[in-house]
Amino acid sequence: MSIWQMARSALAEPDPWAKCEQVTELFAQAKSNLQALHADSKPDWSTDDLPCGRPNAPELIPPNQLPKRGLGSLEGRVALIHAIAHIEFNAINLGLDAACRFSGMPDQSSPDDPGHFYLDWLSVAADEARHFLMLSGRLETLGARYGDLPAHNGLWEMAIKTEHDVLVRMALVPRVLEARGLDVTPGMIAKLKQVGDDETVGLLEIILEEEEAHVTIGTRWFRYCCQLKGLEPDATFDELLHTYFKPPPKGPYNEPARRRAGFSEVELARLRKL
Repeated sequence: MSIWQMARSALAEPDPWAKCEQVTELFAQAKSNLQALHADSKPDWSTDDLPCGRPNAPELIPPNQLPKRGLGSLEGRVALIHAIAHIEFNAINLGLDAACRFSGMPDQSSPDDPGHFYLDWLSVAADEARHFLMLSGRLETLGARYGDLPAHNGLWEMAIKTEHDVLVRMALVPRVLEARGLDVTPGMIAKLKQVGDDETVGLLEIILEEEEAHVTIGTRWFRYCCQLKGLEPDATFDELLHTYFKPPPKGPYNEPARRRAGFSEVELARLRKL
């Protein structure tokens, strides 16, 4: 298969562990053969051509129906790790979908290219696959398995809502939904330290550092798309935030991490007002 066919196949794969294996191989091949990843070789797939594979479990339910459990119990820690593993599984698909769906993005074939859009998002998918495997392995050491508990589908629902426009996708998935991980993970780490779960703390510290890089990638391509369309990025982000999120997500925000991930002072000031 070509690299593009491999990416589409990995996106369609329903088994999480097989998907992770395919994504790892895909990224290794993409890095070693950038010529095969040029935009002019990418099929122009329609939405119907890009099925997203997911397993029958976990059961997907509305977020407000998910039970709330404290981290002081084993059940509570399992529920937290399961929820994050589910986010990472969806994030694998988001990285693959971004690479497969959006045509005509820079691929470093021109000196003026700001980067390689497709390699960036395959690298994100590979990171998320590694995160999923770390978390699913941790679940197994605690006597559980991914799919044992219900989950919600909010991250993928936003992917569907933004499939029509790469600018909107870059603004709202990495810079809103995934950026929430930058905000909430430090608090999770602090609580897990209090209950002595150092192994999970170590995993979340790795994930937090690498998710910051993913939000940075989203910021770079959002700003590139704004430049192409002659749009002012700060105002555009604010408009999209209020259009797609009612009410917009509230803080507190991890401003140092968001700043490192490319959020401007204007954006941060507007977020503080929400």
